[in-house]
Amino acid sequence: MTPSIATVPSRAMPLAERYRQVRDITLEWCAGLHPEDTVVQSMPDASPAKWHLAHTTWFFEQFLLGRTRGYQPLHPQWNYLFNSYYQSLGPMHARPQRGLLTRPTLDEVIDYRHRVDESICALLERDADDELQSLLELGINHEQQHQELLLTDIKHLFWLNPLKPTFRESAAAARVEASVPLQFLRGREGIAQIGHDGGSFAFDNEQPSHRVLLHAHAVANRCITNSEYRQFIEDGGYRTPTLWLAEGWDIVQREGWQRPLYWNEDLQSEFTLAGAWQIDPHAPLCHVSFYEADAFARWAGARLPLESEWEALAQDFAIEGNFADGGALHPLPAQGESDKPLQLFGDVWEWTASPYVAYPGYKPAAGALGEYNGKFMCGQWVLRGGSCATPAGHVRASYRNFFYPHARWQFSGIRLAKDQ
Repeated sequence: MTPSIATVPSRAMPLAERYRQVRDITLEWCAGLHPEDTVVQSMPDASPAKWHLAHTTWFFEQFLLGRTRGYQPLHPQWNYLFNSYYQSLGPMHARPQRGLLTRPTLDEVIDYRHRVDESICALLERDADDELQSLLELGINHEQQHQELLLTDIKHLFWLNPLKPTFRESAAAARVEASVPLQFLRGREGIAQIGHDGGSFAFDNEQPSHRVLLHAHAVANRCITNSEYRQFIEDGGYRTPTLWLAEGWDIVQREGWQRPLYWNEDLQSEFTLAGAWQIDPHAPLCHVSFYEADAFARWAGARLPLESEWEALAQDFAIEGNFADGGALHPLPAQGESDKPLQLFGDVWEWTASPYVAYPGYKPAAGALGEYNGKFMCGQWVLRGGSCATPAGHVRASYRNFFYPHARWQFSGIRLAKDQ
């Protein structure tokens, strides 16, 4: 079943209690899956559900339990299977071959989770020092990242199945009769402060807080809708090379892209976690790459926002929106006044025009945890705001997601900007 709104973990609750709730939510998302569903890997960029369940557990065992003198891993051979990319901790199973791991079984992985959870809770009762609490906070947020990846990876897996299975019935949502009119809102100009300023949890790539210079610009009040993107398609957007970056046009030609991922050829229906749906013309477009977002912006006579422009705008607004815990598991149409920014958080991750690089003064963490973010700061682009698959409470205005420009299987969409 969809995790209950009443059990959405709050950062105000004791850390040990939040740990248990977040870990339980991961299992709740998997409750409707059959063992066969959890083994298959749909593409190298995705991972099987069973691997997600094991890897997040390995993370807690490695970085929390492993700091205890004399601790012996429950399954030493699993360190090789479920290490993701921490080279300093030793070799690992090749990512594209995670779908070949029929063993350990799903039952064995679930047992592993329970045993590690028992040990973590016992450790917290004995000695929850500041370092342990900091590592636990990181592990909880890491688990939430994998909850989102779990949903997007399952969606891609089920889409490839000719039976088009349903993962979860969506929470009912009222359809709107018209889209909120698209307007451009004047952004902040001059010196602004972005990045996380401390005082609460943030990933290292959100830091340090620093000043940026914002030139005169405007940012759209909402995300681009399905109907607006359909106009781009019907106007020959995928057939016009002058709209595309060179690498993007090469992919369009090589892969035969003609529409967003999961849209049917008739441009009338799409695959969702709740099965095949008629495309809602007023809902935010999703599952497009950076290349598609950039081409659409050029076609529309606009551009994508810089991440500094996006964050400077989002800082003044509450972190509310359509997140995974609401049960829709799909973007919903914007509602509200057109002279205010809508959908800044939730619904779709918004591509920005900013490459994923370090902030001035950035320093990765010492040791293996320094591999968490820093070494990926090359060749990827920043997305902002979270999506309908992001756990509530997980994102903030400074949160930086990042993917390669060809990636489309995440709930990624478009918000436009303009120079003024």
